[in-house]
Amino acid sequence: MDVPKEIFLKDYKAPDYYFDTVDLQFQLGEEKTIVTSKIVVSPGVEAGISAPLVLHGHDLKLISIKVNGTELKGEEYKVNSRHLMLSTPPAVVFNLEIVTEIYPQLNTSLEGLYKSTGNFCTQCEAEGFRKITYFQDRPDVMAKYTCRIEADKTLYPVLLSNGNLIEQGDLEGGKHYALWEDPFKKPSYLFALVAGQLGCREDSFVTCSGRNVTLRIWTPAQDLPKTAHAMYSLKAAMKWDEEVFGLEYDLDLFNIVVVPDFNMGAMENKSLNIFQSRLVLASPETATDGDYAAILGVVGHEYFHNWTGNRVTCRDWFQLTLKEGLTVFRDQEFSSDLGCRTVKRIADVSKLRIYQFPQDAGPMAHPIRPHSYIKMDNFYTVTVYEKGAEVVRMYKTMFGASGFRKGMDLYFKRHDGQAVTCEDFYAAMCDANNAQLPNFLQWYSQAGTPIVKVASSYDPSSQTFSLKLSQEVPPTPGQPVKEPMFIPVAVGLVDSTGKDMPLTSVYSDGSLQTVSTDGQPVFTTVLQFKKKEEEFMFKNIPERPVPSLLRGYSAPVRLDSDLSEGDLFFLLASDSDEFNRWEAGQVLARKLMLSLVADFQQQKTLVLNPKFVDGIRSILRNTSLDKEFIAKAITLPGQGEIMDMMEVADPDAVHAVRNFIKKELAVQLKDDLLAAVKSNRSSEAYTFNHDSMARRALKNTCLAYLASLNEPDFVELALHEYKSATNMTEQFAALAALSQNPGQVRDDALLDFYNKWQHEYLVVSKWFALQATSEIPGNVANVQKLLSHPAFDLRNPNKVYSLIGGFCGSPVNFHAKDGSGYKFLGEIVLQLDKINPQVASRMVSAFSRWRRYDKTRQALAKAQLEMIVSANGLSENVFEIASKSLAD
Repeated sequence: MDVPKEIFLKDYKAPDYYFDTVDLQFQLGEEKTIVTSKIVVSPGVEAGISAPLVLHGHDLKLISIKVNGTELKGEEYKVNSRHLMLSTPPAVVFNLEIVTEIYPQLNTSLEGLYKSTGNFCTQCEAEGFRKITYFQDRPDVMAKYTCRIEADKTLYPVLLSNGNLIEQGDLEGGKHYALWEDPFKKPSYLFALVAGQLGCREDSFVTCSGRNVTLRIWTPAQDLPKTAHAMYSLKAAMKWDEEVFGLEYDLDLFNIVVVPDFNMGAMENKSLNIFQSRLVLASPETATDGDYAAILGVVGHEYFHNWTGNRVTCRDWFQLTLKEGLTVFRDQEFSSDLGCRTVKRIADVSKLRIYQFPQDAGPMAHPIRPHSYIKMDNFYTVTVYEKGAEVVRMYKTMFGASGFRKGMDLYFKRHDGQAVTCEDFYAAMCDANNAQLPNFLQWYSQAGTPIVKVASSYDPSSQTFSLKLSQEVPPTPGQPVKEPMFIPVAVGLVDSTGKDMPLTSVYSDGSLQTVSTDGQPVFTTVLQFKKKEEEFMFKNIPERPVPSLLRGYSAPVRLDSDLSEGDLFFLLASDSDEFNRWEAGQVLARKLMLSLVADFQQQKTLVLNPKFVDGIRSILRNTSLDKEFIAKAITLPGQGEIMDMMEVADPDAVHAVRNFIKKELAVQLKDDLLAAVKSNRSSEAYTFNHDSMARRALKNTCLAYLASLNEPDFVELALHEYKSATNMTEQFAALAALSQNPGQVRDDALLDFYNKWQHEYLVVSKWFALQATSEIPGNVANVQKLLSHPAFDLRNPNKVYSLIGGFCGSPVNFHAKDGSGYKFLGEIVLQLDKINPQVASRMVSAFSRWRRYDKTRQALAKAQLEMIVSANGLSENVFEIASKSLAD
């Protein structure tokens, strides 16, 4: 294949032409769809007389093209597989009309316009609109849209697009039409269309200014009962955005449509959000607490995009984190306010460490604003989203909630209706607070996770406590040398009784950084760490404290401190910052696991530190702690997290050690774990609230520990919990507990579960995922067999992510020493690439860190990557990931 073209941020150039209005007409048919676009085109300031108008197009059949009503002849334009070019368009405002023919029924890429279970649906972000009509498919071309849809009334009774419904009616031949108008300018990536047989749940919301907004969630009629929680989530998000950010919805109608075939989680198209099914549909019988929480967060996320993404959008795709990182931060805050803030923070940081840190340390490392891309779809990453959210959070850490709100208000005041850059957001934050954040923009341009080292010392004679901080950002592809970052380090000092010390003054370089405010004591201060090395002096400290560092995880860094094991156990028991209590336990667990891995590799007998067991026991017995916090605190770090800390990752050793610790804890804490299971049972009807979720989380975590022992009494206990469960959360957790150990009990339970839920496709996806992620020996063969299961469909992204994506997340089987896991994935990637390149590229990224493993595994993984790269007709999506993974 030809080497695809790389696109660079430094080459950005404003468009030569702008589009004022776009009128779209769709004639939806069973074999083909005719699209007519009528565009009012204005030459840009830079266009000049001779600039050609270049339009993007992909998989389109051009029927006709007119300028100011006159059809162009062949020599007046050029068309190829990617572009339509008008060499000499008029130098004044003109009308452009293009008619294309497309084939949604054959579109398995799920980009542009496609069919999903009989319904028409669109996905235009990032560059799907060019599969609908020829267009300047870029986010800085914003226009007002109208959309007329014509279709068979019996087959497609519901016709939806963005904005307001202006007109609808019947046509000859059993057809009908609907005309939609969006009063707000938008880029083409926010265009949406849906047509099909759908029922709707309708509700309403009265905004803070008294406007009544109609809310509708559209899904096949049989699924309507499962949309109640999504509607609750939408109304909660609308209320929260008004209360926290003063942002009111701007139209009189808001639609959500549910589709089973969707590449993304959901899409924020103006007033017509499109969601994959699992992020809308929920009932206690078929959805877990995790599903309910995900629906709350994602419905909030897509709604919040109405302002952070739609009203203010990205100038170019390199600025993606401007909307996604910011909106992830907003949905995290929303979920925190409606649940338990500490538990949500732990979940978000865990996700960052499990998925984003490895990306930052691998061949696909990129800043939250990438410098270049081949295929933009490959940069909808945990770095852009989750690390991007952490960067936004640092503004709030520095300026406080009120200062952050002032920055947001100024951002919207300056840029409403515009396509802007990350620098515009930074400027609004700083200007609103009359402040500067030196080095802060490095977060947008430097890849890699900073490593912050901390050394402490105490001088009793002068009663000063010192923290010496140093930072290093490891080399990443294309960035061998890094500049120091601006790192806000939230710190508290804990005295010997476990109480926070008041901080009256902190000095750096001889200048005062922090004093108490209004006579009120300060217990947590934020150190502005912005050099390679810096020392901070705390004065008036009467005894040697234990520092509580990076409270609330105030920056996305790896922390390496000189805290002793005793200090960590002390913080685990005493820290007022609950996140850092959990973190102290995690640091202890990581150190313990790494030490035992070394023992295992040297074939030493494994012995579990009794102090660690006592620490877990004390957490389990602490009735003052939140139950979900306890569940998180007694859960060991994941295998991937430990392998990420090793010079040469050893999946087999880490797996063996984690299993050893888990079973040893289960043996030594049997009575406490059993008491927790029994005391947290409930016969009450399922409710989605924090107390109920926390109770279930603790019970299920303890059950998994006990079932890992595979003792008859505990197998019976897990079977009892499975059979008596009245909701999916507890039933699925019991099934997962039973499935830890191979054997007849596991097989029977899995079969029973499938027979019970085979008609619920979202539940079947959970069943696939549970088996795919299993750590039982030789699971590759089982996963291969499941590919032929009648419920599996390689064309459905949700099922691919469940089965194949789940398998890639199983360290012990994906990284099987014989290379069978790698071979399986290599073959699947090439099959998937012919169907859906976006999904295939997400799967191939599992190979990206192959150099982290031993020589045998390296050779086996590299062979698969080389096989993929050399395949004929490989998509740009897969080529980019695979070739970067192979690059030196």
